[in-house]
This record gives sequence, C-alpha cells and structure tokens, in this order.
Amino acid sequence: MARTRKDRIMLASHVVTLTLNPALDLSAEVDRIEPIHKLRCNAPRRDPGGGGINVARVLRRLGGGVTAVVPLGGVTGTLIETLLRHEGVPAAPVAIAGETRENIHIGERCSGRQYRFVMPGPALSPAELDAVCKALDLAHAKPDFVVASGSLPPGAPIDFYALIAARVKALGRKLILDTSGDALRAGLAEGVWLVKPNRRELAELAGKTLSDEAAWIGAAREILAKGGAEIVALSLADKGARLITKDTVWAAHAPPIKPASTVGAGDSFVGALTWVLARGGDLPEALRHAVAAGTAALLSHGTELCHAEAVEQLAPQVVVEKLPF
Repeated sequence: MARTRKDRIMLASHVVTLTLNPALDLSAEVDRIEPIHKLRCNAPRRDPGGGGINVARVLRRLGGGVTAVVPLGGVTGTLIETLLRHEGVPAAPVAIAGETRENIHIGERCSGRQYRFVMPGPALSPAELDAVCKALDLAHAKPDFVVASGSLPPGAPIDFYALIAARVKALGRKLILDTSGDALRAGLAEGVWLVKPNRRELAELAGKTLSDEAAWIGAAREILAKGGAEIVALSLADKGARLITKDTVWAAHAPPIKPASTVGAGDSFVGALTWVLARGGDLPEALRHAVAAGTAALLSHGTELCHAEAVEQLAPQVVVEKLPF
C-alpha cells in the first residue's frame, strides 16, 4: 500500500540539524555580467541558507520531523527565522551579537553561468558557541540523528565539530557530518557515524589524487579503518554517489539531466539520505533517494532546493547496485 504524506511524517524519526554559519541566500539573474555598468537584475529570490538549514528544509519537505539549531543575529537573522517559519521548519535560534551574513548568487542568462559570492559571516564568541551547544542538547530529548553541516564561522575553534561529535556520541545519538578542510579532518579524528565528502574533499583528506573507482573506495575505507566514520557517503557529481561501509559498497548512478543550477544539490542529497535512514530505511534506499534529491536540486533554478514530488519521480530512475569490493 502506498504511503501518504501524513504516513511519512508519522514514520520519520526526529532529526536535529546544526548550522554554525547560516546565510540569507539572495539569487537573481542578469542578461550579461560586465564591469562598470549597472546590471539590471530580475526580482530577487531570498532563501534561508547554510548547510544544516538546507538539510532541515529538505527533511521537512519530504515529511520528516526536524528542528534546526542555528545562531542568528541582526536584521538578516530575523528574516531567516521568519522565512523558516513560513516554510514550516521548526527552529531553535540562538541569539548572537553579529549580523548574520548574506550570500549572493547571480545567473548570467547569455551563458548560463552562475556566479556565487560567499561572505565570511560574523564571529561567534565563546559564550555564543556554548549557547549553541546547549541549544543542541535542548532541541529534542533524544533525536535519532544530528546533522552538522556547513562551514565554521570566523574565529571558531577548528575542532568545534570534533567537540560536537563527542557530545553527540555521549548522548547516544548518531552524527552525520558534512563540512570540509581542517574542520572535517578534526571531526573525523573524533569519529562520526556518517561523513559526506565529495570527490575533492576526499582527495584532500587522502593527500593524493583519486582518479578511479578503486582509489575512491580505498580512500573511503582508510577513513573507516581509522575510526573516522562508520559510513562514508561519497558524492561524485555526474557519476552519482557511493555508500561505503567496512564490508559493502553501494553505487548509485544518476539519470542524465541538463543542470539548471549547481546550488543546493549536496544539501538536498544529505537531507534525503537522512530522511530515509531516520525512518528506518536501508542503505540502498537511502542512497537512491539521496541521488534523486541531488538531481532534483540541479533541475531547479537559483538557490532552490529539491521538492518531494520531483524526488519521488526521479527515485525510480536512479540505478543502485552493490559493487564487488
């Protein structure tokens, strides 16, 4: 029997997302980008953004229970909180002194190119970082999953995600981590349940070029062997994605499409992956829906994320197979 949207909401376990460096994403289009002249854009779109916020938005669209823990400040922070409320995403905002950043995404119609201007965001004081940790503890009595996603704000300790990982493990929860650089390396040193690098991030962790399937899987299994994670979800753009555990590799092949945007695919991937796992789905099903969600986001314009209807339409087209590794 097919499940209704109401059934999906009842089946989904609760998830808490953490976004340490949120942003108001402003997107618009212009005919051509050139210097000096005023560039007349169309009406802009404003979306609440940042990795964990986007994951929460996707989870909510798919019918999952979620609370978004997010530090917010100033006029921009107030607008993000309002936009989340309008979208039906429960939030646990932490007040900060600084003004929450804005990011700008401009599409050039004549070429189809996108230009993304990413601001650094406000620094968080030690007291504000401590308040974020306390909000994470109070967001839900005991969620099954915590998703920490996105960059660290300026001045935050580089091992902050490691501190979050230790805190989540001590509470008996499962942490999904999606970040990059030294923050990712520090998080893996503590150990997480699932990590979601892309090919470039995995190569940086491995310290070498990863040019083929065997190299990707070998680098992922190095993470597993060192206790960095129990599962590696590796996103590979047009080559789909892989889910790697200590004894199994699942490969998903995305349907061929013509992307309209490159924004939001990774967060849509993590949101759908978490949604399936939180409601008790197995790894192949989670990978299928994650790739479908990432593909759906690529078909959307500007800073838009995937929608449930598109994910359900694309999921049957995603081929998932178990690799002989």
